[in-house]
Amino acid sequence: MENDANIDIRADIPLLQDVIYLDAASTTPTPKPVVDVMCDYFYNYNSNTGRGAYRMAVKSTKEFEGARSRISKFVGCKSSEIIFTKNTTEAINLVANGLEFEKGDSIIVSNIEHHSNFIPWLNLKNKGVDLKIIKADKHGIVDPADVESAVDSSTKLITTTHVSNAIGSVQPIKEIGKIANENNTLYLVDAAQSAGHMKLDVKDFYADFVSFPGHKGLLGPIGTGFLYCREESVDKLTPMNFGGGTVIDVTEDEFSFEHVPARFEGGTQNIAGFIGLGAAVDYVKRIRLEKIEKHSKKLTSLLFQEINNIDNTTIYGSPENIYGIVAFNIDGVNAHDVAKILDEIKNICVRSGYHCAIPAIRHIGAYELGGTVRASVHYYNTEEEVQIFGETLKEISIFFGD
Repeated sequence: MENDANIDIRADIPLLQDVIYLDAASTTPTPKPVVDVMCDYFYNYNSNTGRGAYRMAVKSTKEFEGARSRISKFVGCKSSEIIFTKNTTEAINLVANGLEFEKGDSIIVSNIEHHSNFIPWLNLKNKGVDLKIIKADKHGIVDPADVESAVDSSTKLITTTHVSNAIGSVQPIKEIGKIANENNTLYLVDAAQSAGHMKLDVKDFYADFVSFPGHKGLLGPIGTGFLYCREESVDKLTPMNFGGGTVIDVTEDEFSFEHVPARFEGGTQNIAGFIGLGAAVDYVKRIRLEKIEKHSKKLTSLLFQEINNIDNTTIYGSPENIYGIVAFNIDGVNAHDVAKILDEIKNICVRSGYHCAIPAIRHIGAYELGGTVRASVHYYNTEEEVQIFGETLKEISIFFGD
C-alpha cells in the first residue's frame, strides 16, 4: 500500500482552492482519486451486479463486493456484517423498523442525538414502546451511570451517538456498550461523526449495530452509507426492502430470503458510489487514521481558542471533550447571518441553524437563538484556514458589537 507521503489531499480536492471549507460534519468534498474510480466504472464497465455472466457484469460484481470487503476490514468485521444503505439515516431506520418491538418494550436514547437517531425511536411510541430519554450534562456528555439506572427488564435497545453532530461532544460508547452487554440488551451506535476521523473497531463497541455515512469523514461519495450488523444479531432483523436480489427462490405462495447481506439490499444499488466508497476507505488508510485524528484534535483546539478569544461569543461543549466540531454563537447575532457573512467576505463555509438536532439545541439553550454556528474540520483543513476564520469572525463580532 502507498504511504501518506504520496497524498496531497488539497491538490486532490480542487474546490479547496476557492473556499475555506469548515463543514465536514455535514459532508466532505470527494477527492479526485475516488471520483476517478467511479468514472472508471461509468466509462468502462457500467453494468449491474449479480445480474449477468458477461465480463462487464462479472467485473462490476467483483469491484462492488471488493469494496464491501475493504470497508469491513476497515471497521473490523466480516464482509457479511456490512449492509449497504444510502446514508446513516437509512441504516438506523433499518434497525428501528426491522426489529420486532412490542407494546411494553423500552428504548434508551440520549437527548443530544441527531434527528436520525431520535425520530425513528420516537415514532415507535405509536406501537406502545416507551422511550427513556437520558439527559446529557451541560457539556453534552452522557453519564453511563444514568444509562445503567434506566435499564430494566423492558429495555430492548440502547442507542447513542459517538460524537454529537450539534456539540462535538464525544460519548463514552464503550462504557455504555458494556452496560448493554451485561444486561443482554441490543445496542446501536451512530458513528456518523467519528467514522474516518478516528480509528474505529466495531468489536470494541460491544454493539449489535453501528450506522455509518460514506460522505462525511470517510471522504466517500454522497448517497452511500452502511450498517454494521453483528452476525449474532442479524436474525433479529427483518428486511424492509423486498424485491430483486433479496431472495433465493420464489413460488406463487412463498419465497425464501437470500443470505446476509443480500437479503437487506433490494434492487439495484448505488454501484459506482460503493465502489467509490471502497476507494475512499483506501485513501483514508493511506493518510493514516492516527495522523487524521492528531491533526483534527489540533485544529479543534485552535478553533476553540480562536472563538474563545472573542469577547462576545458563546461556545458550547467542553474544550477537553469536543472533537472535530465547534458550535458557537456571537451574542445578539443570528447564526444564519454569521454564516452568510463568513461566506460572502471570505468564502468560509460553515453550517448554521439547528443541525437536525433540535433536542440537543434546546439542551444547550440555543433554540431561541435560532440554533448555532458550527465549524467542523477534517484532514484537508489547515491552521492558516482556522486563523483566517478567527480573524474574520472577530471582524464580524466587532461590527455587530458597535
